[in-house]
Amino acid sequence: MGKVPALSPRRGPDQRGPDQRGWLRGAPPPRWVRVLPVALVAAVCAAEIVSPGPLDIGFLLGAIPPLAVLSYGPLATALLGGLVVALLTVPALQLNHPGDTDLLTICFVAVLSVFVSFVRSRRDAQLDLERTVAEAAQRAVVPPVPERVGPVRCAGLYRAAQRGTLVGGDFFDVRLSPHGVRAVMGDVQGHGLAAVSTVASLLGAFREAVLDRPDLATVAAALDRRLVVDAEEVRHAELFATAVLLEFSGDARAVRVMACGHPPPVLLRDGKATEVEVTPSTPLGLGLSDSAPQEDGGTVLLRPGDVLFLASDGVTEARDAHGAFYPLLDRLPHLAHVDPAVLADHVLADLLAHCGTVRDDVTMLVLTPTPPDGH
Repeated sequence: MGKVPALSPRRGPDQRGPDQRGWLRGAPPPRWVRVLPVALVAAVCAAEIVSPGPLDIGFLLGAIPPLAVLSYGPLATALLGGLVVALLTVPALQLNHPGDTDLLTICFVAVLSVFVSFVRSRRDAQLDLERTVAEAAQRAVVPPVPERVGPVRCAGLYRAAQRGTLVGGDFFDVRLSPHGVRAVMGDVQGHGLAAVSTVASLLGAFREAVLDRPDLATVAAALDRRLVVDAEEVRHAELFATAVLLEFSGDARAVRVMACGHPPPVLLRDGKATEVEVTPSTPLGLGLSDSAPQEDGGTVLLRPGDVLFLASDGVTEARDAHGAFYPLLDRLPHLAHVDPAVLADHVLADLLAHCGTVRDDVTMLVLTPTPPDGH
């Protein structure tokens, strides 16, 4: 194949695009909600002006201050409440004709709305602060992968299943070690914030192990031991994780793969997608470190232009409304013509088109080896 295109910036767990929480869960309200109070004022006034006689619809203005609470602060809510009271007292508009609208009631609603808006604004400010701190902590746990690690170009995508969070039960990392570029993708037991501590523990163990462990089997043993120790410290809780580990040679002409209960990588080559054949190993946390040393799963010789695609079970086990699994191996060749840096984004879009929604963490890692003669 020809020259591998340069990778553009990739998305990690801190680059999820638009706020996924929804405006009723703390996200900024949509534009129509902000426009609604002003639009209602304009509609009521216009109806009274064009009507040949009084319509007695001034009571509708009483809804303006509560509507303002949804999207405006105390000052804007107070101004809209004052505008409502002022309009009801303008004789030319006849909004209070023949005096059926209770001005005192509307004044009370306006004052109460200002108070509610003040409380909401303080709450939103506190929630924004807490979310900012949480995002910083989550970025520290699973930062975006670099665009390039040694002779390997990288692109990752993470979409947590739990709304409002950036990190769930999946993890990935790519590190340069004395033994070559090493990468990991895994899935710990559980989802959401409850799994973050386990993810942080495993990634910390991986980043330490890649520096001094001589092979993937001993790296996997270090991760397994970390989970066993953590489980003993948490009242003998059962902690386990699936993972796939990769180790690229110094010139990126070969990659060793070890799959610990996790789907193996998919090799994209010459317009075809095939799973890398590896000998499966025991999932992490089940005592691998206490068993006999295991061999690495297998070695794959690489060519310039090859792409390795790793995905979590949030991709491979996603189903549509009829229960059909997402056909990853069938779809990848049709999507692989794009820049590897955006391949994960295209797969996510295709996955959502197939399933409509996903209920598990979706994680993808795209690794493009670039041997010296393959720049």
